[in-house]
Amino acid sequence: MSSNMLEEALASADAVAAQLAAPQAVKQVAHVLASRERQVALTVARGSSDHAASYFAGLAMSVIGLPVASLPMSIATLEQAPLKVAHQFAFAFSQSGKSPDLVGTMTALRAAGALTVAAVNVEGSPLGDACEYTLPLLAGPELSVAATKSYIAMLAMSAQLVAHWKGDASLLAALEGLPDALRAAGALDWSPAVEALRDADQMMVIGRGLSLAIAQEAALKLKETSGIQAEAFSSAEVRHGPMELIDRDYPLLVFAPRGPAQQGLLTLAADMRKRGARVLLAATDDVAERDLPLVTTADPMLDPIAAVVSFYVMAAALAVARGRNPDTPRHLKKVTETH
Repeated sequence: MSSNMLEEALASADAVAAQLAAPQAVKQVAHVLASRERQVALTVARGSSDHAASYFAGLAMSVIGLPVASLPMSIATLEQAPLKVAHQFAFAFSQSGKSPDLVGTMTALRAAGALTVAAVNVEGSPLGDACEYTLPLLAGPELSVAATKSYIAMLAMSAQLVAHWKGDASLLAALEGLPDALRAAGALDWSPAVEALRDADQMMVIGRGLSLAIAQEAALKLKETSGIQAEAFSSAEVRHGPMELIDRDYPLLVFAPRGPAQQGLLTLAADMRKRGARVLLAATDDVAERDLPLVTTADPMLDPIAAVVSFYVMAAALAVARGRNPDTPRHLKKVTETH
């Protein structure tokens, strides 16, 4: 059964291609960022957008060396704290750009002297108007309540911004091949995960480093489209208590793309298999024990973007297998306007 969620996930490659064909805005923001030294960056977002912000944070800290923190919006809106952010970078992520607390936070940060930028999908949004610069995501209208292509567009925009900011020719070249990698990722067979999770009530999704942002997003999608109580953890953090929940047949989805965190993720997966957990290991072709395939892109830092496309296709099928419509979760709506 097709769905808007599935079709929009598969359309993400076209959204990224559209971004790459129109780099003027991201180049301008990158030039401004590089024009002076910044001590810190703040991200402002909720839900899937906040998971995209997590990917940006990991990438910016790894490539630029700039500390990045997620700002609780209530600090700026409800508490009206006198934040000392003059000349620092504040980066908002949103599909609709309509949430009042997001708009209010960026308005306050801009008034306090921060360099404010919004990555937003809807042209002419209140968030875009509130910020000094806007990075259009160019994903087009998104009909499914569950965000997919707009999330992937945020990840791709984050990678482009960091690459231009650093002047990283290798990463910029790798980004050119990302649309084709996303198309390949959408065609991978993740049906074993549908069978394994068809009757699941609860589970964990594990990542580390850049893949933690993907694990966070996957856990949210499993909640909202399949009603599974899925929780995301770092492979390091899960050993500090949550691992006590993992027993025989407990479902565990582990994202282990290439990169410095991969070996630790593979070790955790092996340890949990010994415990009897139902491990679904998503890894590259060179990992013999993998259960779910992952596409390799031209740069390991982009691999998580392809991984989430494969996951989205599976999640749409899983929701249908569980008797749900992934486009219309029971208690959710497309635009959440928090205050």
